[in-house]
Amino acid sequence: MSPESLKVLIIEDDADIQQLLSYNFQQAGFRVEASANGAEGLKKAREKKPDLIILDLMLPGMDGFEVCRTLKGENDSKGIPVIMLTAKGEEIDKVVGFELGADDYLTKPFSPRELLLRAKAVLRRTQKAEVGEGEKQIKFGDLVIDLSRHKVLLGGKEIELTAIEFKLLRYLLETKGRVQTRDTLLDKVWGYDAFVTTRTVDTHVKRLREKLGKFENYIETVRGIGYRFREKP
Repeated sequence: MSPESLKVLIIEDDADIQQLLSYNFQQAGFRVEASANGAEGLKKAREKKPDLIILDLMLPGMDGFEVCRTLKGENDSKGIPVIMLTAKGEEIDKVVGFELGADDYLTKPFSPRELLLRAKAVLRRTQKAEVGEGEKQIKFGDLVIDLSRHKVLLGGKEIELTAIEFKLLRYLLETKGRVQTRDTLLDKVWGYDAFVTTRTVDTHVKRLREKLGKFENYIETVRGIGYRFREKP
């Protein structure tokens, strides 16, 4: 899909940064919508259905974390990729952002060129994941991943996962029986251009296990290497 057919929504309260980003995305061929606060940005995301959202965290009123949490919690918008922008560089902010379902994270000051490259990489990943899924399901005993509806069922009951947890579970299940290193999981689930550490993988595996309840032992720890999804139910 070419940039000319893609729409990006920029939610940024700094007028200069918003103008700079709008110009660069337009020059790259994207159609651009912009908003200066969280509540208005959320409204535009629901109405305009953008292909990508560039989201500042430090917004007046509703902050970027809350905007992302709301978008990823609604069926119509949960699949829209989000790149977070923030002046904060602490790892905990990145972890929270990824747990809420953000697809990438960039700390200010940043290069508009780097943001464009990351945006295109995120769009490639998300569009590739959507191709050919149709009504496909991945089943493992009582555990079912419904790809077309982006749902996970355990014993017929839906469990709520973040976008990253969904990707992590899907990849582990698709490679069941084979050990996956933390670096491999970072590459396949978060993407090579998402600057997170291997500790982030451990945090997400821990939370995913908690949500799987009595099925948590399906994800086995291979000490000193990484993780493996049990080969048989």
